[in-house]
Amino acid sequence: MKKFNIILLIIILTIFYTAQTNAQNKTIDSLDNLINKAVSDTSRVRLILRKLDILSTFNLDSAINLALKTLKEAQTVQFYKGEIDLRVRLVYNYSYKGEFKQAANQLIELEKIIKPAKDSLDFANLYSSWGLLYGMQSKYDSSIVFYKKAIGIYERTGSKRPLGRNYSNIAIGYQQKSNFPMALYYQQKSLKINKELKNEPTQAYSYVNIANTYSSMGDLVRSENNFLKSIELAKKYKLKNVELYAYTNLSTMSMNKGEWQKSYDFAIKAAELGGKMGDQGIQAASLSKASKAMTEMEHPKKAIELSRRAIAIADSSAQPLNINQAYSSMGFVLKSQKKWKEAIPFYERSFEAIKNANLYTDHNSRLFKQLSECYEKTGKYFKALNAYKKSAIIKDSVRSRENIRKATEMTMKYEFGKKVEASKVRQAAKDAITQTRQLVLMIGLILSFLLILGAFIAFYNKRKANALLKQKKDEIERTLTKLRNTQSQLIQSEKMASLGELTAGIAHEIKNPLNFVNNFSEVSGELIEEMTEELHKNNKDEALEIAEDLKQNIKKINQHGKRADSIVKSMLLHSRGSSGKKVLTDLNELLDEYVTLAYHGLRAKNNEFNISIEKNYDKSIEKINIVPQDLSRVFLNIINNACYAANDKKKKMGEDFVPALKVFTEKLKDKVEIRIKDNGNGIPDEIKNKIFNPFFTTKPTGEGTGLGLSLCHDIIVKQYGGEIEFDSTTGKGTEFRIKLSLT
Repeated sequence: MKKFNIILLIIILTIFYTAQTNAQNKTIDSLDNLINKAVSDTSRVRLILRKLDILSTFNLDSAINLALKTLKEAQTVQFYKGEIDLRVRLVYNYSYKGEFKQAANQLIELEKIIKPAKDSLDFANLYSSWGLLYGMQSKYDSSIVFYKKAIGIYERTGSKRPLGRNYSNIAIGYQQKSNFPMALYYQQKSLKINKELKNEPTQAYSYVNIANTYSSMGDLVRSENNFLKSIELAKKYKLKNVELYAYTNLSTMSMNKGEWQKSYDFAIKAAELGGKMGDQGIQAASLSKASKAMTEMEHPKKAIELSRRAIAIADSSAQPLNINQAYSSMGFVLKSQKKWKEAIPFYERSFEAIKNANLYTDHNSRLFKQLSECYEKTGKYFKALNAYKKSAIIKDSVRSRENIRKATEMTMKYEFGKKVEASKVRQAAKDAITQTRQLVLMIGLILSFLLILGAFIAFYNKRKANALLKQKKDEIERTLTKLRNTQSQLIQSEKMASLGELTAGIAHEIKNPLNFVNNFSEVSGELIEEMTEELHKNNKDEALEIAEDLKQNIKKINQHGKRADSIVKSMLLHSRGSSGKKVLTDLNELLDEYVTLAYHGLRAKNNEFNISIEKNYDKSIEKINIVPQDLSRVFLNIINNACYAANDKKKKMGEDFVPALKVFTEKLKDKVEIRIKDNGNGIPDEIKNKIFNPFFTTKPTGEGTGLGLSLCHDIIVKQYGGEIEFDSTTGKGTEFRIKLSLT
């Protein structure tokens, strides 16, 4: 069952990590797009530095590789500030990975290129980086010295953001030396600055460090509250490294409270996150804590397995404190099994790792006491006594009443200070309310006087104002009536213009069938004469053949007569306006007819006009219920506009340009789509949202009323509940799409 719980925990962590990684990847993808579009080498380097800030929180190896590659680019373009920032980031990432030699090399190179200047922020960044490097190696005395140098420059230059970060880092050194008052002093200063800057991500780091200090002091309630605040902010801003530190320290706190299962769960979470981030130090430390929890829960085999993993990773990280924790965890497992002799080498190796470190923690006090017990059980009494003395000295230092008293007093002062500030704010708010009330009262009296005075003036002017208002109202109503009449006239003008174009097309189109009727009538008359002659000659067979030809001619006359009749009916329907009665109509035939009529109408107005027409009709479209006159107006308006646009472009481009019109129909499930496309000049972006407005036109004065597309929109959308939209590219052409329901 426990194995199942562990597997389930790993699955949940994997899902959680994947979700966070996806969010971070989106941010990185966005930065990558900006990097690719960077207009200069320096802006590109600055964007990569922003990317490194995110990448460093979850993938140290990738961050280091990218920083090294970008460093060469910065050197090539002699971008001094970029090179400084890149080397500082490399120091941080190498240090987190435990590659201290590479970090030191970067700092040495940094010292060579920094330009001397009074209170130079570049030197402050250098000192801060040395402080971090020594701190990661547990050499806290040296770390504090460099942080103090950096803090001095930041304070003199008023650089709040890096100052908050350095306050937090120097506090860690004091905490590891068990100087809790100084640790809290700097941590509270860091938190105050980050709150002033409204920098919640950095506040998350401050809460983690404050929680650690309270935990070391034994104030577990405040410690847990601060850890939970840090985790909440870490999840909000996807700060996996902060979340990682919070979990590993919550494991320690649960261990101090004797809550072994909680300690193990937190440690495993931290180890998983540490492994995914490439932070070997935290991963090893967390596995060491998980091992101790398993030992306390009497699972020695699992504890030994966890300690072995911790030792292997800690040795790779080369971080003294983590090596100390890993080896001591194995010593603790063996000691718990009363394997005193086997435990001693692991304890000794753990102390060997921190022989050059400045560590005075309760953890080391306990380790010396455990080693003392192992020495005693194996008969090494002198060594046992020395180890016990060291344990007692460290414990007295860490747990001294004065140390705890000062730290507690500082906490109380800090919290009291916050309460006093809050009280001042509340009192100031009350005073402001009182002053506001007095001011409002005075303003109220003045306003009352003004209102009384205004009432007298208003009473005097009321009749005059009412009369003027009535006059204006009458003028507006008359103007509105005129506008409505003008609009009706313009709409009728548009209809008549449409009818005129249609009539010209019909006149041209009707010539063909009438010519056929006339020609076949003449030929038929000649055939009748021939047939009469043959009958007189008693040539019956010849007469029958002529009669057959005559029959075919009559069919042709009939066919073209009906064609002419159809054209005339279309013209009458269009001229009469919409009857409002829907009839089953072949959409393809209607569209094809008005493509032809529009073309001939334009040819009748301008015999030089010509356009290539491509038609592609979907034959699977069934007849639909429509009012043909309505749709004929829509087709005619859009086709006329398309032809006008293509012809206008030809005038500008010359004979090399060939105007083209493409007309398509297509069945789409329960709808039919009509597409009319031209290769004209297109519609400019700034007027695309206006083309369906009444009276808006791009044609020269006298060539359009601006009602054509407005009528099309009203017919398609309002009458038929359909859709009309368009795509247009300036210089390339326009395509209108009409969608109508088949039901």
